[in-house]
Amino acid sequence: MKTLTAAHMERCIGCHSCSFACARQVHKLLSWNTAGIRISSSGGLSTGFVAKVCLACDPAPCAAACPTEAMSPRKKGGGVIYKKDLCIRCGKCAEACPVDAIYLDLKGRPFVCIHCGRCVKFCPHECLEMRESESTKRAKKEDAL
Repeated sequence: MKTLTAAHMERCIGCHSCSFACARQVHKLLSWNTAGIRISSSGGLSTGFVAKVCLACDPAPCAAACPTEAMSPRKKGGGVIYKKDLCIRCGKCAEACPVDAIYLDLKGRPFVCIHCGRCVKFCPHECLEMRESESTKRAKKEDAL
C-alpha cells in the first residue's frame, strides 16, 4: 500500500494546488478547509512551507478513538478509511491524531488524507509523492523470508 509523503517541501511555493485538488476531487467541495492535506508557512515569509498530512499510523490512533468506527484502519499500510455516514462529528479522531493532521470544519466534519494520491499531479513543483509504506515494506520482507 502506498502513502502520500511530502518528500520535497523545499520546492513548495505555497500555492495550495494540492489542497484544492483534494477538496475538489476527493470531497467534492472547493475550500482548502475541506482537504486532507494542509500547507502552511514554516515560520515566516522566507522560510518555506510545510505540509500537514496523515502519517498513515499503524495502528491508527484516530481509528481507535472513533466511537462509531467511522474511521477504521486500512487493512495494509497504515492510515484509515473514513465512512462519513457513520460519523457523529464528536472530534475524538482529531484529538487523537499525533500530528494534528485531521481537520474539523465549522460543522465538525473531519477531513483526513486517505492516501489516494490525487493531489500529487496538481503540485507544480513535484513536492509530493506516493511511496510504499514502511509497514508494507516490512510485510514484504517477512514474506520473502
